[in-house]
Amino acid sequence: MEKLRAGYLFPEIARRRAAHITKYPDAQVISLGIGDTTEPIPEVITSSMAMKAHALSTVEGYSGYGAEQGNKQLRASIASTYYSDLGIEEDDIFVSDGAKCDISRLQLLFGANVKIAVQDPSYPAYVDSSVIMGQTGLFQKNVEKYGNIEYMRCTPENDFFPNLSTVSRPDIIFFCSPNNPTGSAASRDQLTKLVQFAREIGSIIIYDSAYAMYISDDSPRTIFEIPGAKEVALEISSFSKYAGFTGVRLGWTVVPKELLFSDGFPVAKDFNRIVCTSFNGASNVVQAGGLACLSPEGLRAMKDVVSFYQENTNILVDTFSSLGFNVYGGTNAPYVWVHFPGRSSWEVFAEILEKTHLVTTPGSGFGPGGEGFVRISAFGHRENVLEASRRLKHLFK
Repeated sequence: MEKLRAGYLFPEIARRRAAHITKYPDAQVISLGIGDTTEPIPEVITSSMAMKAHALSTVEGYSGYGAEQGNKQLRASIASTYYSDLGIEEDDIFVSDGAKCDISRLQLLFGANVKIAVQDPSYPAYVDSSVIMGQTGLFQKNVEKYGNIEYMRCTPENDFFPNLSTVSRPDIIFFCSPNNPTGSAASRDQLTKLVQFAREIGSIIIYDSAYAMYISDDSPRTIFEIPGAKEVALEISSFSKYAGFTGVRLGWTVVPKELLFSDGFPVAKDFNRIVCTSFNGASNVVQAGGLACLSPEGLRAMKDVVSFYQENTNILVDTFSSLGFNVYGGTNAPYVWVHFPGRSSWEVFAEILEKTHLVTTPGSGFGPGGEGFVRISAFGHRENVLEASRRLKHLFK
């Protein structure tokens, strides 16, 4: 724990936001920082949760502990909705209280004596959970990295896909696509290379597809679209950014039967033991909401929510592009990755906050590869996104 540098990125941003509000109590502070959804959950979903909650007050409708792996019907529905014709079955799915929680359960599964690789930049939970598990060396201030972690640099110059020939052999590869924070989605060819690389060196890929529903081109929506992936990868995903479940909490992890440790033992069996030991299963009320999400009406409603945030993203991309900035992401993710050459990310964060009362996220908080960038989140009410656009144009005109 002592190795953990400063604090987790988002609480630090919240601290600075609170200090800014104290300094400017009358300012209308708009947050485009943490990727938290803002729009109401569709009623088709909340009504199902309400019905389930009410049923718990009846003798006929009451249920206590459920299966730790999740509601059988929900697992089957996830498999058929997102993995049809890919050989993923109901019992490969573990329902959880969100992808972030499963990251730490997977770290518990793989233990302290492994080396991880992460995209640089990447979601901070991969690195921080690795430090907490005792997998890393000390934080090296001169390079802004922890020892014994392979940072796979992803930049505009390499199309946000790492040069795998320079990567030493990691045991575990965390890979997020569409990526948080860069918004870049890996192509079929790139993911084929990643799967082949993992097969050659004997690594396991933890593939984070939490933003797959935002993909608008032909990029793969799951790693299991790639031949051979079931032998080297598992996948984590979530309803958070599709249905507005950031506070409701529901996700899933796919661990294919074909994924084996080097001694031939199925990874899923060990993960099942971890889940049964550390988790009592997702809330039965929330799982009823998950089933509603995957109904025909629920899927249409989630698509509408995603489309709303995609429109916000387009507004922000257009704003920064019109100001002459190099802008990345946005096409396949609700994040806009803006380059400020020669400037510190925290310095740009501070300037934008001080002069426009807008909260963003400094790119360096996602790893050394994020220095000089700022992540802008498209999660926000439309009027706030339009107002943010006006303020940014005034600041950088």
